[in-house]
Amino acid sequence: MTTTDTALAADIDATCRLTGEFTLRSGQVSNEYFDKYLFEADPQLLARVAREVAQLLPGDADLLGGLEMGGIPIATAVSQLVGIPVVFVRKKAKEYGTAKLAEGPAFDGKRIVLIEDVITTGGAVRDATNALREGGAIVDTVVCAIDRSAGAANPLEDISLEVRAVLTKAELDAARAAAQA
Repeated sequence: MTTTDTALAADIDATCRLTGEFTLRSGQVSNEYFDKYLFEADPQLLARVAREVAQLLPGDADLLGGLEMGGIPIATAVSQLVGIPVVFVRKKAKEYGTAKLAEGPAFDGKRIVLIEDVITTGGAVRDATNALREGGAIVDTVVCAIDRSAGAANPLEDISLEVRAVLTKAELDAARAAAQA
């Protein structure tokens, strides 16, 4: 298990796995969906996830990058634990006011560790990584609460981004099977 909180997979699974027909951001259709907002809205569960994310951070992070919208609560909670400031990364730069892609401290030349809730194909993370790199950031790691990508292949290898996950879909499946046994 990737996490040191051995009950976390069972608690996350019980809280946020939904069944039905869902279209994912990637366009893929799935018969299950991990509604991360259900664990992010629970202060105790969010704190447990944040503690696990904090343990996966590389030691050289200047900033955490919380991805809109699900990565923001996790990144904020982790920031409070470890004292690293957060940049809140939009899906696209706003078209008014400051027209910023990322809100918070300046990130040019800074090493940002991205924080995401769920990764399947990595589309949102890929977009954010490319945009932040264009803005001068050094981005080489993303830490997510749930990696539901298929198999052991890194879905973000094409942009040289390491994925570190608190939980994988396989671990959540195992927790579900154990709960049903």
